[in-house]
Amino acid sequence: MVIAAGIPTLKEMIVRGNARELIGSANSATEGTVLKHQLDLRTVYRPGELLETVPGLIVTQHSGEGKANQYFLRGFNLDHGTDLRITVDGMLVNQRSHGHGQGWADTNFIIPELMGNLQYLKGPYHASQGDFSSAGAVSMSYVDKLPKGIASYGLGEQGFMRGLVTKSHEVGRGNVLYAVELLTKDGPWIKHEDFKKFNAVLRYSQDTGTTKFNVTAMGYGGNWNSTDQIPARGVVGGFVPRLGTIDPSSGGESHRFSLSAALRHAGRFGVTDFNLYTLHSNLALFSNFTYFLDDPVNGDQFSQRDKRFQSAMNVSHMWINNIAGLEVENTVGVQFQNDVIDNGLLSTQSRRTLSITRKDHINQNSIGIFYQNSIQWLKKFRSVAGVRSDYYWFDVNSNLSVNSGNRYDSMTNPKLGLIFGPWAQTEFYFNYGSGFHSNDARGTTSTVDPKSGEFINRVHPLVRSTGYEVGFRTAIIPGLQASFAAFRLDLDSELLFVGDAGTTEASRPSRREGFEASLFYMPTDWLTIDVDYALARARFNDADPSGNHIPGAIRGVGKLAVSVDNIGPLFGSMQLRYFGKRPLIEDNSVQSDHTVTLNGQIGYKIGNNVRVILQGFNLLNTHAHAIDYYYTSRLPGEPAAGLNDVHFHPIESRSLRVNLVANF
Repeated sequence: MVIAAGIPTLKEMIVRGNARELIGSANSATEGTVLKHQLDLRTVYRPGELLETVPGLIVTQHSGEGKANQYFLRGFNLDHGTDLRITVDGMLVNQRSHGHGQGWADTNFIIPELMGNLQYLKGPYHASQGDFSSAGAVSMSYVDKLPKGIASYGLGEQGFMRGLVTKSHEVGRGNVLYAVELLTKDGPWIKHEDFKKFNAVLRYSQDTGTTKFNVTAMGYGGNWNSTDQIPARGVVGGFVPRLGTIDPSSGGESHRFSLSAALRHAGRFGVTDFNLYTLHSNLALFSNFTYFLDDPVNGDQFSQRDKRFQSAMNVSHMWINNIAGLEVENTVGVQFQNDVIDNGLLSTQSRRTLSITRKDHINQNSIGIFYQNSIQWLKKFRSVAGVRSDYYWFDVNSNLSVNSGNRYDSMTNPKLGLIFGPWAQTEFYFNYGSGFHSNDARGTTSTVDPKSGEFINRVHPLVRSTGYEVGFRTAIIPGLQASFAAFRLDLDSELLFVGDAGTTEASRPSRREGFEASLFYMPTDWLTIDVDYALARARFNDADPSGNHIPGAIRGVGKLAVSVDNIGPLFGSMQLRYFGKRPLIEDNSVQSDHTVTLNGQIGYKIGNNVRVILQGFNLLNTHAHAIDYYYTSRLPGEPAAGLNDVHFHPIESRSLRVNLVANF
C-alpha cells in the first residue's frame, strides 16, 4: 500500500486468471476461453488459423490468401462459415446471402496482436447465439489498451513481408488505441499470389468501474491472385505442375470498413450490455473450377460480386432474483440486423465480363429475442433453460423478374442444460437445444435457374437443427484441465446457395454423431501442453441409391500444441495438426487423404523490450492437400462432357519467417 495525497491507496496488481478453470461457471463441457498469452504463442500462417485454438476446429484455404478460410468442425465441411458463428468485438463476421455462398466469414481483417481472448461454444444450446451457430460459435475481442507499444517487422520466404505499429495512450479519462498493418505475400505458387493487405484500427475506450465502453473504427483492404484447386489427372499427366494453376487470371479484391460501439453498465438492477455497429464491405472474386467444361472457347471463369451495408444492434440485460430461497439468474436480449446487398454472378474471361448470369438487390432484416435463466436448485445441481425466437424478412429484386419476391419466416427454439457437481473437482453436463441456419435470400424467391432456364423449387428460409450432448470437465489433477463430450446433431436439410452456379440446392436431412476430448496441462509456469481430438460420423439419414455419406464431412481431427516460456531469454512453441480423411462422394468410393502438418517458432528476448522470433511453417514439408473435391471438369482436348476427378489445393511448402518485435 502507498500513500498518495494523504489517502491510503492500494498498489496496482495484475492478476492472471486461468480461464480454462470453468468448473462452477460453464454450462457445457464444450465451451471455453483461450487467453491472450496462449494466442500470442501460436504460430499461424494466416490470421484465421488462430481459430484452431478451438478444440476440434480445422481452418484451411483452397484458394488465394484474400479469400475467406474454409472451416471444419463436428463432422461438417462448413465451407466458409455456414454453421460456425464468428464474431469480432460483437460484430458478426458471417455474411448472409453472400455472393460466394451463405455464411461467408472472412477473417483477414484480424490483427493477432490486438486479440484479447477467444471464447467458444459448441452446439445449438445457447440462447444468445442465433444464425449460423448449429456447430458452434466463436467470439473474439480486441484489447482496449496495451501495456507497451508494439513495432513489428517480419521478412520471410515466398515473398513474405509484414510491418505493424500499434500503441495505446491515455487521453482524458480513457484510452486511445491505434494500429496499422501492411503485409505482402507471394506464396509458393508458380503464379505469385501478390497478396497485398492493409489494416488499420482506431479505438477509444473508458472504464469507470460500473460503466465501460468503447468506440472502434476498422479498415481493411486486400487484393490477390489465386491458385485454385487443380485436377489430379492434370498433375499426373504433366499438364499442370503441383503448384501451378490452369487459369492464371483468377483472384480477387476486397475491402471492409466498420464503425462499432459497445457498452456495459453494472447497476443495482443488474448488468446491461449494448452493442451497435455498421459496416461496409465489397468483394470481387474471380474463379475457374471447371476450366473448359461449359465454354470450350473462352473458358469457365466466373466472377462473384458482393457489396453490402450491414447494420446491427444487440442489447441484453442480466439480473438476479431470489425466489423461494433459490437464486435465479435471468438474461433477456434483443438482436436486430439489417443487410442491404448488391451481388451478382458473371461469366468472365481474364477478369473481363462476357455475360451476366444474375444480379440481385437484397434487403434482409432479422430480429432475434431470447430469454435464459440459471437456477441453483441444490448445492450440486443447477439448470440453464432458455428460449429463442427469430424473425426474418427477405426482399429480393432480381434482374430476372420471376426470381424476385418477398418471403417471411420465423422459428422458436428451446434450450436446456443440466449441470451436476462438482465432485472431486469434476462436473457433469447434459445439454439439449435446437437452432438454425438461414438460407440465402435468393434461394427463397428463385423459381427459375438463371443459367439453364429450368424451373426450380423455392427453398425454406430457415432450417432447424437439433442437438444433444453429454460430457464432463475435470481438474482433479493439479495443473490439468480436461473435458470430454459425446454429441448428436440433426439437420432438417443442409441448404446451401451454390454461388458458382447461381442457384440454391436443398440437400437431404442429415445426422452427425461423435465425441470430442480436450486436455490443457500446465505442470509448471514455463510449460503448457494443449491436446484435443475429435471424431464424428456424418450421414444423410434418408434413403437414396447414391449413398448416405456427406461429401467433405470431416471424420477425425487431432491437434497437439506445446509452448515454453518464462525460462530466461528463450521461448518457443510448436503445433502438430492431424486433418483426417473425408468422403468426397455419397457412396464413399472416393476419399481424400489425411494431412499432418507441423508449425513452430523459437524466440529470443533481447532485454525487456526487443524479441527476435524465427517461425517455420509446414516443417515436415508435406506434399499433402489442404482441401479435396470430386467433380466434373474439362481440360483442353478432353471429351466435351468432361471427366470426373479429384481436384485438390496443395498445402503450402515449407517456409521460414524472421520477425523483429520491439516494445516502446
